[in-house]
Amino acid sequence: MFKLLSGGHCFVPNDMGIKDMLVCADKICMIQDKIIPDSQWKIEVIDCSGCLICPGLIDGHVHITGGGGEQGPASRVPELGFSEIIEAGVTTVVGVLGFDSISRSIAGLLTKARGLEAEGITTFIYTGSYGSPTETLTGRPLNDIVLLDKVVGIGEIAISDYRSYHPTLSDLRNLASEAQAGGMLGDKAGILHLHVGDGKEGLQPLFELIEQSDFPTSMFVPTHINRNPQVFEQGMGFLPRGGNIDLTAGETAGYSIPEALSRLLRLRPHLERITISSDGNGSSPVSDKNPAGIAAIGQLLNDLRAAVLEAKLDFASVIKTVTVNPAQLLKLYPRKGCIQTGSDADLLVLRRDDLAIQTLLAKGEVVVRDQKSVKRGRFEN
Repeated sequence: MFKLLSGGHCFVPNDMGIKDMLVCADKICMIQDKIIPDSQWKIEVIDCSGCLICPGLIDGHVHITGGGGEQGPASRVPELGFSEIIEAGVTTVVGVLGFDSISRSIAGLLTKARGLEAEGITTFIYTGSYGSPTETLTGRPLNDIVLLDKVVGIGEIAISDYRSYHPTLSDLRNLASEAQAGGMLGDKAGILHLHVGDGKEGLQPLFELIEQSDFPTSMFVPTHINRNPQVFEQGMGFLPRGGNIDLTAGETAGYSIPEALSRLLRLRPHLERITISSDGNGSSPVSDKNPAGIAAIGQLLNDLRAAVLEAKLDFASVIKTVTVNPAQLLKLYPRKGCIQTGSDADLLVLRRDDLAIQTLLAKGEVVVRDQKSVKRGRFEN
């Protein structure tokens, strides 16, 4: 069946105005000012008038098998369900392991990613963990990247955090070498994805690695950059050096996403190297608004909405941080992160007035209507 998205204001993510878009199976097959379907076509028309259409969100840091565990077995966060992901407007996720590599594993992470893919979204993972030696499936990060189709790099490796194993410069150099070689041999992104904690050093271990090695700066992606003013300032200084930075949605102790983007958008030449992720299903500070202490994947879209509607930031600039920017970083572009003929039909239709989800297509299938999932995971009620 064909699907015709009619009369929506399209962002590719650059503003391309009002367009009609034809989807065939799981691909975008036509984009025109007006598409008149053949009367013989079996076609579903989706009225997008009064709406904005952009690529489905790419969330580059999600604990799909659950995070937590810092307060013992009872604090282990459950696995993330399919419907919670799509109701957040997310059509592509990158799974991470994180702190707990005892009760969780790369094998479990890979299996969960394959399950979510079978249910209808696109998934990738990082190999690695906070621990030493870092967690792998094959025994070596390089082999995981080259031989496992879903592995795009190594992460999240923790620096400046009391929960990390405090990797030395030599440790980081070895991990970077494995990531770079894996990316080259496997035709992958070859990212070294770094969790940055509240420790005194901040990004200094990364700066020392770059200064004392020849690795391309673009292969490093430190995350949680908006967690405190010191790390944020270091992150802003990392951008002109050719580095990438990843902000975390739902941040309350440091700079919120609207605050961080308001500051960063002044650095327009470097906008393409800024991404935002949710840290979904990871552990989060307990508060009145978050009594369970679980980072919500839905906070990603909430923060994007606040950046546009409350902070009055440009929609096209904001949406790039969760579409084309991560797609290019992860070597998924132009299959993902854009609206072009031949791209995957991952399409997010938002109501113009409140940026709530009117419709979400993942791989060409309608999975959300009016903010509610119309497709559920196998074991979801």
